[in-house]
Amino acid sequence: MADPRAREQHAKESDDAKARKPRLVSDLLMPHLLNLYGSRATAQDFEIYAPGATFEDPMMCAHGVKQIKSAFYSLSKVFSESKIVEYNILENAIAPNKVEILIDNKQHYKMFGKELDVMSLIKLDVEDGKIIRHQDWWDGKPLKNRDTVKLPLLRLAHLEASRRGSMLITHAMMGFGKDPKP
Repeated sequence: MADPRAREQHAKESDDAKARKPRLVSDLLMPHLLNLYGSRATAQDFEIYAPGATFEDPMMCAHGVKQIKSAFYSLSKVFSESKIVEYNILENAIAPNKVEILIDNKQHYKMFGKELDVMSLIKLDVEDGKIIRHQDWWDGKPLKNRDTVKLPLLRLAHLEASRRGSMLITHAMMGFGKDPKP
């Protein structure tokens, strides 16, 4: 590349390619998460999860991609409208190829003509570009589990069992994580 114009053009093309490439892991994940919460998920949207990923919110606890699919595919069955309407993202590198993403957001739902807005903190633990743990903290409050609450063992076991039971019922009703036909 002796020609200065060719060198300049090559540098410009490299800069253009860098400008197009997302710089943060969250840039790659957010379009899919917006589809999930917006009840317009496709099978490809779930490729952001590692095979053994978990999803937790105050109502249910899903283990594996098929249960996560059931949890999100059920949104359109429960709500006539669902979406994330506002959000701010904070991304922290934890270790090489490990990232924690915090998404402070406002979720909007509509059910039986009534509108409901939920303030939420979505916490994502990501390894090698795949979500391994997805938590949705409603009102920014940590989920109640063995790590966060000092409840009597029996009450805690009941709470966790009811969240798992809710997930299993939803999973069965949603066809065990099968993708809907296009």
